[in-house]
Order: sequence, then C-alpha cells, then structure tokens
Amino acid sequence: MREEKNRPAGYAGQSLDAARRLYGDAPYDTAPRDPVQSFRAALADAGIPPHEPADVVPDGRLHRYRVEGNRAGTRNGWYVLHLDGVPGGAYGSWRAGVSGTWCARDRETLTPAERDSHRQRMEAARAERDREQHRRHLAAAGRAARIWSDCHPADPGHPYLGTKGIPPLNARQRGDRLVLPVVELQSRRLTSLQFIGPDGTKNLLSGGRKRGCVIPVAGRMPGASRVLICEGWATGATLAALEPDALVLAAIDAGNLHPVATAARREWPDMELVICADADPTGVDKARAAAIAAEALVAVPMFPEGIEGSDWNDYVAAGLGEVEV
Repeated sequence: MREEKNRPAGYAGQSLDAARRLYGDAPYDTAPRDPVQSFRAALADAGIPPHEPADVVPDGRLHRYRVEGNRAGTRNGWYVLHLDGVPGGAYGSWRAGVSGTWCARDRETLTPAERDSHRQRMEAARAERDREQHRRHLAAAGRAARIWSDCHPADPGHPYLGTKGIPPLNARQRGDRLVLPVVELQSRRLTSLQFIGPDGTKNLLSGGRKRGCVIPVAGRMPGASRVLICEGWATGATLAALEPDALVLAAIDAGNLHPVATAARREWPDMELVICADADPTGVDKARAAAIAAEALVAVPMFPEGIEGSDWNDYVAAGLGEVEV
C-alpha cells in the first residue's frame, strides 16, 4: 500500500485538485475555515454584510438583519444557515433585490445524497423567504392604508413642487413630506407609499412591495391615448402636463421599469407604451431593456451642449419641447 504522509484525515488518496476544492489553496491544512466566517464572507461578497458580525446565527431558521449601511431599525437582509451535515445557507436583501446560496464545500465534491439534501434545504429556505416577504408586504400595505387615510391634500406651495414646477396632482402630505401612493398595477391595491421631503429626499415605506408596482400619476383607462412609463413621480407630472390624454405611470426607479413595462403590456396588450427614460446611462439601458421586453417605444431627453439635465422635468424646464420617441 502506498504511504500517504502529512495529509489530513479523509484525504485517502484524493487528487491534488480535489484536495484544493475541499481545503482551499493549502490542501494539507487540517483546520478548515469556520463555516460561519465563510458565510459572513459570502454576505459581504454579495454586497449585504450584516451591520453586526454577531448577527449570524446558524440554527437553520430564517433570520432578518440590518445590512451594513442601512439606517438603524431596518432589517432588509435575510439568511438561513445550518451547520449540520454539509454546512450551507441562503441569503438575500429585500431592499437590494439580491439573493444567493452558499455551501461550505464545492458542489462538485458532494455525493449525490449530499447534493440532493443541499438542494432541498435551499428550496425550503427560499420558500420560507417568500412566506416572510408576503407577511412583510401585507403588514406594510396595512400601514400604508392607515398613513394614507391620515394625510391631507398636498400644499401647492410645498418646496419640492416649487423646485420641480409641478402641481400636487394626487400627492398628499404628512408633516413637511409629500406622500405618494404605490399601487399594484392590475388590482390598483395600495401596497406602499413614497415620501418626498422639501429637499427632494425620497424614501419608501419599509417592507412595502415595489416590484411591478407604480405610482399612478395621471390619466385613466379606458380612454387614454397611450401609456407613458417613467422613473420618478415629478417626471411623470411633467409628462402629464405635456400629454394630458395619456396614462402616466411612475415606476419609482430604473430597476423597476422592466417589471412595470411587462405588467403594463399584459394589462393593455394593444396600447402604445412609451418608456420615458432618464438621460443617465443606467436609466437609458434599463429603459431600452424594458422596451424590448414589453414591445414598447423609448423616449430619451437629448440635451444640447451647454444645457445640463437628467430627466424630462429638466428637459421641459429648459424649454426644449415635447416628448419625442
């Protein structure tokens, strides 16, 4: 029998490549990295490290946590981590819209039984994540309804409205902040709220559903000439003034343009849809991707040299004309 010297327990004649997969670049290290530390590193690599490292509890249950950089009191991150059998876990952030899975060993080194067990655990973790997200959405919708009913019509002299040169439209006000409804496109149910401060600072109600939901700006169906979809509510108010016969919807941000546009196409299969992009690279790229998915047109504000601007509100404020696709 060939003698195997100075090799960790369990090596048993494995190839050097297999050993590296199990033990890293130092195949003879008998002290594998702590799986909890490795899982924390996976959270950091995904851009959602916990604010407090001690927040990671490996008990196989779903936990919510504050992501580093998020404001105090929020728990937008989630994870499930187990250490029995082959250590593994799942993680994500409802706010950032990211998710992933982690395994302490390279999946190529797992036996079929271990691989199947890991898959089942990850499926269970994702199902629990979805249930928790549904609970969060329901609770936030209830809070949104209570807050919305307590708000009063927005003051036309609100500083943000003055800065943007737009009317209040459907905005309400709570204290010094404008309050805007976020609704599900098909059912028109209130799912969340957006708050805008005098200086333009924007916040969404914690836990509220945003994906595929919109701020209805102006116009009604049936009867609208076409559907204009933009990012922000102020941009939408500007578009509504330019095209009073259009249905105008604000998707809140560039990342939500795709789900909103595809939902709008399902809702109105024969209507002309126009994605009114912001003029930054991300805004244009996301608008074009949304337009391709929804078979829509794209309109991008083009600013002449010497005139600065980033959206249709800036475009109109500069006296540059109407929306052209």
